[in-house]
Amino acid sequence: MRFLSALFFVVLFQSCTSQVKKINGVSFVASGDSISHKDVKPVVAINANYAALMPFALLKAVDSSRVYYNINMQWFGETKAGLKQYAKWLRKGDIKLMVKPQIWVWNGEFTGTITMTSEENWLQLEATYRDFILDYAQIAQELNAEIFCIGTELELFVKHRPEYWFELIKAIRKTYKGKLTYAANWDEYKRTPFWKQLDFIGVDAYFPVSEDKTPSIETATIGWQKHKTQLKTISETNAKRILFTEYGYRSVDYAGNKPWETSRFEKGVNMEAQANLTEALYQNIWQESWFSGGFIWKWFHEHDKVGGLENNRFTPQNKPVETVIKTYYGKE
Repeated sequence: MRFLSALFFVVLFQSCTSQVKKINGVSFVASGDSISHKDVKPVVAINANYAALMPFALLKAVDSSRVYYNINMQWFGETKAGLKQYAKWLRKGDIKLMVKPQIWVWNGEFTGTITMTSEENWLQLEATYRDFILDYAQIAQELNAEIFCIGTELELFVKHRPEYWFELIKAIRKTYKGKLTYAANWDEYKRTPFWKQLDFIGVDAYFPVSEDKTPSIETATIGWQKHKTQLKTISETNAKRILFTEYGYRSVDYAGNKPWETSRFEKGVNMEAQANLTEALYQNIWQESWFSGGFIWKWFHEHDKVGGLENNRFTPQNKPVETVIKTYYGKE
């Protein structure tokens, strides 16, 4: 029996490896504006072949039970109309799509801590989240989006209500016929219970790989080894390939220590750290047979107005790391 399982896994990955090239994606940030050809050209220029589009729903607090979406107070790109308009222009650039609806908690709290205090509230959260996800699954089907992401970093919601998620996946598949994933946080994915029901194991890959101020590629490579082994094990256990639903680093000192942190404005600008860490990720992960690719966090429209050498945020735009991305995305 063990031999048959191993044989199945080998056949699966031989089949997957023979498919199209890696998913070389960008997380295309929703804005208040529509986009046009000029906003897609820079995506094509870095050899990207995918874009994640991220319509948002709002939750008033981590213990609030009603999801709000497609409302007037949202930016255009976060709405149904915005999703369709962005998709239209990205398609014209021959860019494939992942539709990735997400929750934003109004006070900025981490979505992984969303949890309810009563059964009544759980049921309302489930009903309104289901409406949100199924609405966008329908639009993803209309757009022929290649991938649909059923949720992003919702660990406690998943932990406390696993049966709901299994049923939600069944409902999504009745509407949407493409590939499904879920974007688990880097320290969550090993506990996600429904990977075998999806097509990719989605990971928001903010793994800590170095405590150095300016990590070298060699140091980051050492830091990747433990995570790499764990990713491979989860992939083999579930017979599914890994997809980095988000990955990237800030251009800031100590960027490899806690890559998920967004509050360290005071740490200055460090382009070398961002470039080295991104290069190490590509060198250690991108060509693995159990790995499908990923979506760099994050990419804005109006390319010539964002990023740059004084920007210490995640975007790679107009920074040295943009050349690193272009080089690796252009290898296939």
